[in-house]
Amino acid sequence: MRKSLLIIFHTLFFLGLASVAFAQEVAPEVVGNIALATALGMGIAAIGTGIGQGLGLKGACEGTARNPEAGGKITVTLLIGLAMIESLAIYALVINLILLFANPFI
Repeated sequence: MRKSLLIIFHTLFFLGLASVAFAQEVAPEVVGNIALATALGMGIAAIGTGIGQGLGLKGACEGTARNPEAGGKITVTLLIGLAMIESLAIYALVINLILLFANPFI
């Protein structure tokens, strides 16, 4: 019960913030900061996906070292997991390119 109320409260709070954010005009000096914000966002996304891929590869190497016969299954699972993690970086890149070149907030 408490968790559902908390989710409802947060949803209403963020919907209220979104309406305030879209009601504002964008000042010309803010437009120059969009490039910095997209670069920072892509950097954070790259760091996060790099850490995730490193931890996944570490786990796969440890699993193969402990049980060499399961190396094939571990490799298949590793590649699928790495593709999923890499897709997060691609999504961040797409969002950053949209903000940089076709900014909906301007």
